[in-house]
Amino acid sequence: MLTIRLARTGRKNSPSYRLVISEKTRDTFGRSLEILGHYHPSQKDDKDKLVINKERIEHWLSNGAGTSKTVHNLLLDAGLIKGDKLRTI
Repeated sequence: MLTIRLARTGRKNSPSYRLVISEKTRDTFGRSLEILGHYHPSQKDDKDKLVINKERIEHWLSNGAGTSKTVHNLLLDAGLIKGDKLRTI
């Protein structure tokens, strides 16, 4: 099953993440099908924290791809999908 999830990049103590689509069982540091955006949680400006390619995410979601819990909550905040937030551990 294909999943949209976060792949960590960035330096120590300064994380940044890529939104990637890949096979659910594949390692996040491995090969991914496509990079769909990026997320910088330490950015002070809320506008630049999450940058996504909406058309491609909608394409993959319409073709049956799933999302991780964290990505699901980020897409809810961005207004791309509707529903309730999922609890992450």
